[in-house]
Amino acid sequence: MRKTEKPEGETFSHGMVRVSLGSAILLGLMRGRLDAEPTTIYLLTYRRGRCTANCGFCPQARGCTGRADMLSRVVWPPFPAANVIERIGKAYIDGRVKRVCIQALNHPDILEEIISLVRMIRLTSSVPISVSCQPLQKEEMVRLRETGVNRVSIALDASTRDIFNEVKGTSAGGPYTWDGHMRALKDAVEVFGEGSVTTHLIVGLGESEEEAVRTIQLCHDMGVYPALFAFTPIPGTRMAKRPSPPLEKYRRIQVAQYLITHNLARYADMTFEEGRLRDFGVPRNLLLKIVESGRPFMTTGCPGCNRPYYNERPGGPLYNYPRKPKLEEVTEIKRQLGLQ
Repeated sequence: MRKTEKPEGETFSHGMVRVSLGSAILLGLMRGRLDAEPTTIYLLTYRRGRCTANCGFCPQARGCTGRADMLSRVVWPPFPAANVIERIGKAYIDGRVKRVCIQALNHPDILEEIISLVRMIRLTSSVPISVSCQPLQKEEMVRLRETGVNRVSIALDASTRDIFNEVKGTSAGGPYTWDGHMRALKDAVEVFGEGSVTTHLIVGLGESEEEAVRTIQLCHDMGVYPALFAFTPIPGTRMAKRPSPPLEKYRRIQVAQYLITHNLARYADMTFEEGRLRDFGVPRNLLLKIVESGRPFMTTGCPGCNRPYYNERPGGPLYNYPRKPKLEEVTEIKRQLGLQ
């Protein structure tokens, strides 16, 4: 079928794919200096036009008036998919990357576009593949798995039903519902297995720390890994004037996420006061050991994902470290947590 047979903006084109700026530099598609090399290659499905969804924080949203080549604060230039995939295969063989993550816009042809990209990758490489997409039908997720996808991510983003509806659901003019996302996450676990499904939770959308931690526990109990993001205001989005979350709040939620996902504590063990996390429910010596390791503050997501500077500028402040925090950084994190 020729591309011209479909209306402009609805073209299914697997001839091109967007690549995050850091990934493009790593693959040699562009020249530039990297403060931290990505350990995953991040791809974004190519489309002339924006996503059919309307999430208030996203520059790809249907109603966004800002740049259309961004996702969070990262620029995603387009390249011929065949060239990108050839370079991915070589980088994986060389041990420079551990995974490919395909970020998918929401539009009617998206499943076939993802499958096309995955098939092209599988012709040249056995690199693990994650797909981050809108809720799909269970049989569609089976198709992804059979094509060669190892993990799937379906982003809740919001920690409560009300915030979800306000930010990306019907109140935002979007196609999503809280129940629909939850149902898709449960289906994804049945298809891919416990521990092979991820969701994203954005801190800073108006949730309390208690609400965020409660949802982290809910996801973990479902067999879904909850990856944390800090809200990032992007020009042109509906939420452009909302501030990023306080670092202290984000640090407490990071510690709680680490404890829960490593089965060291549960939401029920923790103490909250007016929505703020006051006690993590573990002995102080264990808490100090975990904090001093620096691991709770590193990027969370699929295995091999370090997502450099997705939420922040290299000059900081760093919400998610793309590498192990340095000693002086851990000292500052301890201060932020009141452990000094």
